[in-house]
Amino acid sequence: MLSLKYLLVSLADAYSMVIFVYVLMSWLPVNRGILADIYNVLGKVCDPYLNLFKKLIPPLGGMVDVTPIVALLVLQLATRVVIGLL
Repeated sequence: MLSLKYLLVSLADAYSMVIFVYVLMSWLPVNRGILADIYNVLGKVCDPYLNLFKKLIPPLGGMVDVTPIVALLVLQLATRVVIGLL
């Protein structure tokens, strides 16, 4: 049972890191090359989860998108709840 908890926490932490890298890369001008390919792959992995929150939370001031912060908090909270139930 301990290994299952460790696996869930590790997967949630890894996905959190992927989201964090994706958000940081969104600040860079990546038009071509390997960075653009990495950004596209990260987008395919992160966007389905982030889009759940983008539907509910509008950008602040028209430009500031806080959905990654909320998504990371929900992911960590959900992980802790599931671990607590196991």
